Amino acid sequence: MARTSRPGTPGTWVLLCYRVPREPSTPRITIWRKLRRLGVAQLADGLVALPADARTREQLDWTADEITEAGGTASLWLAQPASLASERDLAAEMAGARAAEYAKVTAEAAAGASRDEAGRRSLARRLRAELRRIHRRDYFPPAQRDHATAAVDALVQAIAQPEAEPIAEPVAEPIAERQEQPS
Repeated sequence: MARTSRPGTPGTWVLLCYRVPREPSTPRITIWRKLRRLGVAQLADGLVALPADARTREQLDWTADEITEAGGTASLWLAQPASLASERDLAAEMAGARAAEYAKVTAEAAAGASRDEAGRRSLARRLRAELRRIHRRDYFPPAQRDHATAAVDALVQAIAQPEAEPIAEPVAEPIAERQEQPS
């Protein structure tokens, strides 16, 4: 999160306060999906927040324009939580949401190890794209981020290093019975 305040005080957040008409539902659903892709924290019905920096402010400004074009109302606000504890709670909520997404990627990568090479290649490509999408909305990276990245990297390594040919078990040949030769 971009710090625009003194250390020990909460940082600045950009808030989007909005209202979208119920009908038609398509613009409302489109806006809701866009806000989810941005990784916003839902503070209340029609009120979302992101840590303030140039990118998040611009993204929410564009979303506000889309809301207005859809016949709704929207306004952007810059604000600071009243306490560090409030900010920590908000950051923990956002990190928890990303942690769940990373855990899903980790599980999919682990399950994909048993696929054939084409399946692993396809899965690795999809999971790398998913990691990029999650990283874009990950403002407070949880430990699961590293686990998910390592799991996808391991899947890619399994593709890059083809499996070795199985080592053939030595076949035990029956020991021929010795015939004693007469002396």
